Amino acid sequence: MFDAHPLTSPTVRTLEHDDIPVVVVAGEIDASTAHPVRVRLNDVLDRHPSGLVVDLSDVGFFGSTGLQLLLEAVLRSRRLRTELALVANRRAVLRPLEITDLHHEVAVHPTVEQAVAAVRTRLDRTAAKPPRRRRRSW
Repeated sequence: MFDAHPLTSPTVRTLEHDDIPVVVVAGEIDASTAHPVRVRLNDVLDRHPSGLVVDLSDVGFFGSTGLQLLLEAVLRSRRLRTELALVANRRAVLRPLEITDLHHEVAVHPTVEQAVAAVRTRLDRTAAKPPRRRRRSW
């Protein structure tokens, strides 16, 4: 008889790194385990941070639901103008990102330090740009 091993619920926690929230996920993400990750990402984005890093370096399985919730976070962060970066260094996460081209929609870094530095750099560049002036239409 087939002995199925259900995926274990991921652990999700939020840390602050250089004033940037870092959502750290460990475990496996699929349809049956994604809820706590989605809730945490939404809770953090509800605070309208200027930047956010999602650390998936300890994720051992990243199914289509994981891709969907990550895409939701990418789209929501764009609407909120929150700089978002992802930490992924395992094939279980990198390969689905590559297959779906999602790695072109969000910056992917191998470490939290590199992701935070990239977010910080983009925030500093944005702050240094003068606001665009609107042309008057007569």
